[in-house]
Amino acid sequence: MRVKHPPPPAPHDGEALPATVLSHAGRMTWHLDDYDLDAFADVAAGFGQDRYTYVVTPNVDHLIRLHEDVAFRALYADAGFVLLDSRFLSHVLRVTKGVHLPVCAGSDLVARLFADVIHPDDPLVLIGGSIEQVRELTARHGLTRLAYHNPPMGFIHDPDAVEDCLRFIEAHSPFRFCLLAIGSPQQEIIARHLQQRGHARGLALCIGASVNFITGTQKRAPRWMQRSGLEWVYRLLQEPNRLARRYLVRGPRVFGLLPRTDIVLRRRPVIDGRPEPAEPAA
Repeated sequence: MRVKHPPPPAPHDGEALPATVLSHAGRMTWHLDDYDLDAFADVAAGFGQDRYTYVVTPNVDHLIRLHEDVAFRALYADAGFVLLDSRFLSHVLRVTKGVHLPVCAGSDLVARLFADVIHPDDPLVLIGGSIEQVRELTARHGLTRLAYHNPPMGFIHDPDAVEDCLRFIEAHSPFRFCLLAIGSPQQEIIARHLQQRGHARGLALCIGASVNFITGTQKRAPRWMQRSGLEWVYRLLQEPNRLARRYLVRGPRVFGLLPRTDIVLRRRPVIDGRPEPAEPAA
């Protein structure tokens, strides 16, 4: 596994650069954005509603899929921002390779947006979750413009249901944030469709189970476990039937893939005419 710091390119500022490139030899180049939570919260706050892009938050399972699934790589290819979600991966690479990668966990990002960025009258869209969670978010944050749509289970295989979902989001565009909480790869598929159709405006975030955590539907691991990259252990203990195969059978495959993964930290956008340099990774 190698980490590269390329010379400063034209800043992407949410415009997609290839998120992954798989060579004929089976090596994958994986582009990550050089943002931690504080830095990206500022980017999200200033993104605006006159353009569209989407945010993906890769974890261990995503890295495995990126190596093995051409269709999943295509979903990442158009993402405007690729933010490392996994403190576990960050710790593994720091200990084994001396590599320091910034982490912007999706759950932490969503909590920060609601706490510090989102205003009560901001136009928001939530896809997924429950009506009880909508009521909780609305009451807690005084939201007045939260549009909610919960597609049926397995909707991604039903063209009509996918179209209904896309039209709902587009009907509530421009939005400040569109929170896609329908699991992977469904959320990335919807985010990419929106980009290809070209009607939506605002920032879409693929956030998985983040709404469950911020509304208290699911309890997050203690902070010390989060900081140590052990949150997966806590989640496994909470939902062993659902997560045992992912974490104990599939997850360890990442150790065989990391030696065939080259990570490139994409530079931050230009600020006041000056390219903001990436932080040293090693």
